[in-house]
Amino acid sequence: MNADPTTGAAGGRPDEEPEVDDRAHDHRWRALVVLSVALSMVVIDGTIVAVAIPDIVADLDLGLSDAQWVSASYAVVLAGLLLSAGRLGDRLGRRRLLVVGVAAFLVGSLLSAAADDGGTLIGGRLVQGLGAAAILPSTLSTVNATFRGKDRAAAFGVWGAVISGAAAIGPLAGGWLTTSFTWPWIFLVNLPIGVLVVVGAYLWVPETRATVTVPGLDVDGLLLSGLGFGALVFGLIEGQTLGWWAPEADLEVLGLTWPATAPVSAVPVLIALGLGLLVLFVVWERHRARVGRSALLDLDLFRIPTFRWGNVAATTVAVGEFGIIFVLPLFLVNVLALSTMGAGLVLAAMAIGAFASGASARHLAERVGAPLVVVIGLVLEVVGVAAVAFVVTPTVSPWLLAGVLVVYGVGLGLASAQLTSTTLAQVPPAQSGQGSATQSTVRQVGSALGTALVGTALAVSLATTVPAALDGQGLPAGQVDRLADATSGSAGNVISGLRAQGTHGDLGDQGPAVVDALSAGFADATRGSLLVAGVFLVLGLVASGAVVRASRRPAPGPQA
Repeated sequence: MNADPTTGAAGGRPDEEPEVDDRAHDHRWRALVVLSVALSMVVIDGTIVAVAIPDIVADLDLGLSDAQWVSASYAVVLAGLLLSAGRLGDRLGRRRLLVVGVAAFLVGSLLSAAADDGGTLIGGRLVQGLGAAAILPSTLSTVNATFRGKDRAAAFGVWGAVISGAAAIGPLAGGWLTTSFTWPWIFLVNLPIGVLVVVGAYLWVPETRATVTVPGLDVDGLLLSGLGFGALVFGLIEGQTLGWWAPEADLEVLGLTWPATAPVSAVPVLIALGLGLLVLFVVWERHRARVGRSALLDLDLFRIPTFRWGNVAATTVAVGEFGIIFVLPLFLVNVLALSTMGAGLVLAAMAIGAFASGASARHLAERVGAPLVVVIGLVLEVVGVAAVAFVVTPTVSPWLLAGVLVVYGVGLGLASAQLTSTTLAQVPPAQSGQGSATQSTVRQVGSALGTALVGTALAVSLATTVPAALDGQGLPAGQVDRLADATSGSAGNVISGLRAQGTHGDLGDQGPAVVDALSAGFADATRGSLLVAGVFLVLGLVASGAVVRASRRPAPGPQA
């Protein structure tokens, strides 16, 4: 009898797991390879796009908000469906859900690779997120249901290593594929891998399911959380385009139009609606638990201080980390004029630091305790991002930037390696499924919010820093405004275009000086957005301190 690690019965006893048959047991390590490859495909796709964003923006003529959606849409769907997908796998079979998820992921990959405009690409990313939401919980719950004893600990170690390693490899893989081929290949590479996963799943991965003891499927909770979170992220990303309060453009959704002549922009209304739906989601989940029906989220787990503060830390840290990974490639390609591969190599410095520290995190945790390792890691992350913000200038050496990012990566490896285990340490075994599912979900929520919030900070900063940098170039006020709008609207790609024109563009001999000024303005805006990301890392550090204090006290059990 084992608790499923990705789902669990909120407010009820754990689901029953049937014993694994001998044939499945004999193939368990081959099954782990298949599950690890499926998992790596999902995790890499969360970060592989980041370094290719400048090329995608240039090729599809996207604006900054479109670029944010290309990154955030995947995480929004993944976060919204993760809890429900895990429960669905319990009922229908995890291998079946895995195969369906891979199929959806490959369809989304094809749509993304074939996209010739921003809307199609974002649509493909949404379909990818749908598939990823089915794949991720299926891999973890199958590992839990297949392995026993010491083998289970080793299998979970492999699963965790794949997550951290794949996330770090993503930017480097994206840089290589985009430079050696073209950006659609960051999606096309999934096709042969996905086919191999499906074949391997039918050959070696056992079909497992749980006997669900709590009735009902929380469809209402799924809709409330998905719509609430989606409205919130939409408002944050589109605020710069539609207007934060006074409307600046029409909003057309499903044939309906919110006109620019309205007394107030749609943005504050959407943000308020999103927050209201999320509050209603919490109320609904409490009701489901109270009447003994299956709920997406076991809110009683948040009575455990380490779990509560650990999830706060996970969310805020993810905001900072994914905000950084969104902003830096734009700076590296547009301001430092690096190739996509060059940008990937600079960002790979984070992976070097993360791999080095991740390997030693367990040994350090044995000496000082896992909660303190998280604190040490976040201190290094805060120091690292502050140092990156300090050195970000139009003339910074990529080698210096990479060296500073190693420090950040060391902190990333320490914090990531121990945060999950620290958060779940005091969760009773019967609730481990809900605990781990919640932890995965809040990380995805944080990653989408990171792209939205830090990307918005970049756009807001550009509106100030670019005109200030152009001051003194002798340009007419109207041209300054147009250049500032073009820089923000193109996510900095206009800088690369003007640099390529040299003195032969519309600006003539002023071209190189204007490029230098725009680069300085974009560097200043990058610095500001990195500091915003750093604020969220500091909030995560404060929350991790609360985890340390809570870990030294006896754990209260969840109360019904």
